[in-house]
Amino acid sequence: MAAIGRLADVRLEKRRERMLTGMVMTGSSVVKTFSATRAGEAGAHRFLDHAEVTPEAILANAAERTLAAARGRTVLLVQDTTEINFSGADRGRSGLGPAGDGKALGFFIHPLLAVDLDEEAVIGIAHAQLWTRDGAARCGRKRRKFEDKESRRWLDATQAGNAFAGVAAEVISVSDREGDIYQHFARRPEGVAMVVRARHDRKLAAGGQLFAAAATFGAGFVRHVHVPPRGPGDAGRKAKVRVRYGRIPIARPVEADRERDPASLELGLVQVEEIDAPDRVKPLLWRIVTTLPVDTPHEIDRIVRIYRLRWRIEQLFRTMKTHGLKLEETQLETAHRLFNLSALALVAAARIIMLVDARDGSRRPASDVIAPELIEAVAAISASLEGKTPRQQNHHLKGSLAWLAWTVARLGGWNCYYKPPGPKTMAFGWPRLAAMLDGMQIAGYR
Repeated sequence: MAAIGRLADVRLEKRRERMLTGMVMTGSSVVKTFSATRAGEAGAHRFLDHAEVTPEAILANAAERTLAAARGRTVLLVQDTTEINFSGADRGRSGLGPAGDGKALGFFIHPLLAVDLDEEAVIGIAHAQLWTRDGAARCGRKRRKFEDKESRRWLDATQAGNAFAGVAAEVISVSDREGDIYQHFARRPEGVAMVVRARHDRKLAAGGQLFAAAATFGAGFVRHVHVPPRGPGDAGRKAKVRVRYGRIPIARPVEADRERDPASLELGLVQVEEIDAPDRVKPLLWRIVTTLPVDTPHEIDRIVRIYRLRWRIEQLFRTMKTHGLKLEETQLETAHRLFNLSALALVAAARIIMLVDARDGSRRPASDVIAPELIEAVAAISASLEGKTPRQQNHHLKGSLAWLAWTVARLGGWNCYYKPPGPKTMAFGWPRLAAMLDGMQIAGYR
C-alpha cells in the first residue's frame, strides 16, 4: 500500500471503527452479520462504496496504534503473502485479475504483522499491500528490472518498517524463503535488521555455495526447538537439532543492478538441522540468513527464536480466512469494495489474535480491540458476571485486554478462534457480548 493516511471525514473514521468492532465480536466478514442492525448494514455498504475510502485509509489508524504499541519494544515485522481466490464463486466479480492458479479471479494481500519479541505477542498491523494482476501473461519475469517485479513487495514492506526505527528499541524484518532476494538485503533501511530463510543456494564471493558453507563452521551445538504447527489440530512438536553458524560473503547475482547493489554482502548464516527425527517425519532444515550478529550461542538462540515466530503470520491468515472471518466467502463483487473489506478483515484478524493472547494477562488497552466508547458498557456487563468467590471475579485492570478477555471467557468459554498454537472456531463469548451491547443500544455501536 501507499503511505499511511487518515480518512478525511470523522464520520467515516467512526464507521470504520464500528465495523472493525463488529467483525471482531461476531467473527465474521459478512456485512449483514457483523453490522448487527439494518441501519448498520446500510451504513457499512455506504462506507465500502465511498470514493474516499481506500485500504490505505482504513489501515492508517491501525498502523498508528501499532506504532504506539511498539514504543521501546523489540519488534518483529513479519511479512508474507496470501491470496484470496474466488474459484467457483467468481461469477459477477469485477475489477479482478487471475489468482495464483491463473484461472479463477482473485487478488493478493502482503501484510506486515508486528510481534513483540519479549512477549511473543501480536501488537498489530504495521503495513499491507493489496493488488490484483492485470491478466497479461507473466513471461520474461527474470529479464524485468527488480523495480518492475511483483517480488519487490518484500523490499517495500521492509522499507515501510523503517517508520518503527525511531520508536521501537529494535526493529527486525522476518521473511520466509520468498523474501530471499539479494536486493532485499542490499537496499534495506539501516534501522531495520533482517532474518530470512534462505531459498537460493547462492554463490559466495570467496568461492563455494551457501548451502555447503555450514559444514565449514564446525560442530556447533545441540538444542531442542519447537516446530510451529502446520494447521488446526496440530500442536507442533519438539525437534532435536544441531545448530551451526558463521559469517558468509554472498556474491551479487547477475540479475542485480551493478550500479545500485554492492558486489557482495557480508551476512550471517545459521543452519538448524534436525537429528534423530521421528519415523515418517521430514527432518527440519532451516538455513537462516541474517544481518544480526552471529558470534555467540546466545545470539544464535535468539535468531532461531525470531524465525520461529514467523508462524504468527500463518495464524493471521487462517483467522482472516478459513478458520475465522472466512473472507473468501464474501458476496461483495467489485474490487473497490473487496479491497476495503479485506483491509478491515486484516486488522480485525490481528485484533482477534491479540485478544486471545491476552488470556494469560496483558496490560495493553482493550481499545486495541474494541471501540473506546464500548469500555464502560463492557464494564457493566463484566461486573454482572462476577461471582462471590475470588476465582469468580475479574482481577485484571479495568480497560485492559486481559480484562476484556476475562469477560468474553465468562460469557461463553474459550472455544476460541484458536487454542494455541492453532486456530479453531469462533469464540462463543463474542456473539453473546455483541448481542448484549446491541440490546443496550450503545451509541457508536448500533
